[in-house]
Amino acid sequence: METYKHTIQYYETDKMGVTHHSNYIRWMEEARVDFLDKLGWSYVKLEENGIISPVTSIECKFVKGTTFAQVITVETSIEELKNVKIGLNYIMKDGDGNVVCKGKSEHCFLDASGRFISIAKEFPDFYKVLEETFRKSE
Repeated sequence: METYKHTIQYYETDKMGVTHHSNYIRWMEEARVDFLDKLGWSYVKLEENGIISPVTSIECKFVKGTTFAQVITVETSIEELKNVKIGLNYIMKDGDGNVVCKGKSEHCFLDASGRFISIAKEFPDFYKVLEETFRKSE
């Protein structure tokens, strides 16, 4: 499990001073990008290798509100790993360790032409890193 930190910005809040719900999805993306960077397979590296990984589904369950200037940690882990797709879990916590949001995202792996690719076969080094990370989180 990797942890990403995000400080809530003023523009991310609504008129009531509460974080707007759309930002949690953005933080999941920020955490996912950070997660892959820490694994040594940044989005830049993936795209340089011709790998595209679009979101195929997303879930977000709000637990507790957040406000400007709070630091939120996003714990990211692999929930599911297949040759052509990956599922990620996100647990967002406030500075006191309280869960504020839980999320999930699913992504497939495509080549530049939009064809599904088997990461295990075509990019075994990448798949190995994902598989090792997945096993650690079980």
